Amino acid sequence: MNTMNAVQRIATLNRIRKFTYLMDSAFRIPIIGFRFGLDPIIGLVPGAGDLVSTAFSAYLIYLAARFHLPPQIFRQMIFNVALEAAVGTVPLVGDLFDACYKSNIRNLALLEKHLGIDDPETTEQINSVITQTKEPTLTTK
Repeated sequence: MNTMNAVQRIATLNRIRKFTYLMDSAFRIPIIGFRFGLDPIIGLVPGAGDLVSTAFSAYLIYLAARFHLPPQIFRQMIFNVALEAAVGTVPLVGDLFDACYKSNIRNLALLEKHLGIDDPETTEQINSVITQTKEPTLTTK
């Protein structure tokens, strides 16, 4: 695996953030403010929907792996996606679980925590670039 320079790291993290936002929190239900993304919507398609959602989540893990994650973080990311995929196969209940569990946001939080602890300079650069472009940032609380 090649080592990424700072610009590539920023671009990769931004790509992960955009896909995460799209899959887990792009839409908001008025009044109650609940956010959900394409993940539970795609999951409504019988059979193929859950496979497509899991493939998107696997792609995000692939991108995150470029940051040389420790094995325990990588395993936790895989667990998050596997749990969502397994429960997601249950009709309707699985789609509600997908909308609430948000494995991609959980995985983004793990990645950002890893970067903040192990690589604060890159995290500072990333936050600077995001602030300048005024892209939506994700909160995990």
